[in-house]
Amino acid sequence: MLTLSTFVVGSMVGAGVFSLPAGFAAETGVAGTLIAWAIAGGGMLTLAFAFQMLANRRPELDAGVYSYARAGFGRYLGYFSAFGYWASACAGNVFYWVFITSTLGAVFPALGAGDTIAAVAVSSVGLWLFFLLIRRGVRAAAAVNRVVSIAKTVPIVVFVVLCATVFDPQVFAANWSGPSGTALWDQVRATMLVTVFVFIGLEGASVNSRHARSRRDVGRATLLGFLSVLAVFASVTIVSYGVMPREQIATLPEPSLGGVLEAIVGPAGAVLIGVSLIVAVLGAYLTWTLMAAEVLLEAARSGDLPRFLARTNADDTPVGALTLSTVLVQVLLVVVLFAENAFSVALDLTSVLVLIPFVLSAGYALKLAVTRETYAPGDPHRVRDLVVAALATGYTAFLLVAAGTDYLLLSLLIIVPGTALFAAARRRAGARVFTGAERAVFALAVLGAIAAVLLLLTGGIVL
Repeated sequence: MLTLSTFVVGSMVGAGVFSLPAGFAAETGVAGTLIAWAIAGGGMLTLAFAFQMLANRRPELDAGVYSYARAGFGRYLGYFSAFGYWASACAGNVFYWVFITSTLGAVFPALGAGDTIAAVAVSSVGLWLFFLLIRRGVRAAAAVNRVVSIAKTVPIVVFVVLCATVFDPQVFAANWSGPSGTALWDQVRATMLVTVFVFIGLEGASVNSRHARSRRDVGRATLLGFLSVLAVFASVTIVSYGVMPREQIATLPEPSLGGVLEAIVGPAGAVLIGVSLIVAVLGAYLTWTLMAAEVLLEAARSGDLPRFLARTNADDTPVGALTLSTVLVQVLLVVVLFAENAFSVALDLTSVLVLIPFVLSAGYALKLAVTRETYAPGDPHRVRDLVVAALATGYTAFLLVAAGTDYLLLSLLIIVPGTALFAAARRRAGARVFTGAERAVFALAVLGAIAAVLLLLTGGIVL
């Protein structure tokens, strides 16, 4: 269970936590932050319970978000979930490389904000070095991840403790309100995608469930990892308000965690956070690369993606899926050179892409409870599961709508072309590509992708 828990912690504790102080302070004060974490923590807790429920109710399903969507809503929506999740992981990994090189850019100006030719070259070298490391075996990579998860969490805990020692109640009280003229609910809503990004990875244990000794460990690891990370994330934002005025926190350069710590202990604080950030991001990158490959592997084994993605080597590494993932990240790194704001595009696109499989997974948990499938007559847990699954479905659907139309359309622009892989796999198996309902879903997705292209060409969507 420890290894599965570190997958959850390792995938959630990445670049996002180091940006939390400025990310929240730019939008809201203490009151809005408390409300935002209560909503985000409560909403994501229901999703964590939903994943635990699915792990216990359908222990034979591997690869989490893909398997749940497929079992609940058919092959094409299973593909939709798998490909969206995979694309989200790849977009997130691009964000990680941009974040690393932009951090190093403070020392090496040629790296700029992570979007220069030199930065892309450095990121590309790191990308293929990690490819070679992971090829050596999933278990070896998981062992490295356990060490890295601990190494990157300790400095964040130290940050919280140091902030607590200099906590100024008067500064904290002055930071109670957010920007003047902005309604409290608007402040809270503005932080929603930030909380989605930092909580991505909640499903890490279920995605890697085929490596679990016991399927009950999957649910326990999900809850343990989530609660640990929620406590750290909420603490990081709250204690920062007791160190500096909100307006100053909001203008800190990234990683803003380093700027807050520098105000406490001097330049050494910024250096410590800079080093911790690189360790954290590389660890999260390792975890996400493994999870992206696992989802493609299971989809290929089930016949929903081409067989070359199901190929593994002697070390149980899904080399076909790993290679495709690495190639996509490499392509997206080149695209970074032409994006006006590589940070925000990669972050928001990552969040929206992962919300699609989240909604489908929570929806499947709700379907099980409504139809009573896997429940014995009079099972006392069904009502509780029904409430939890309904809340998880509602929360994730709300986030998807709140993310806005632009990024939802962009996500379809990525997922729809990948349908060619789904169609090729189905034809190779001699099966019909779509059912009647799936054909309608595909038609709507195509219309969304076309709309995204038109908006990009006319300037309606700007990257």
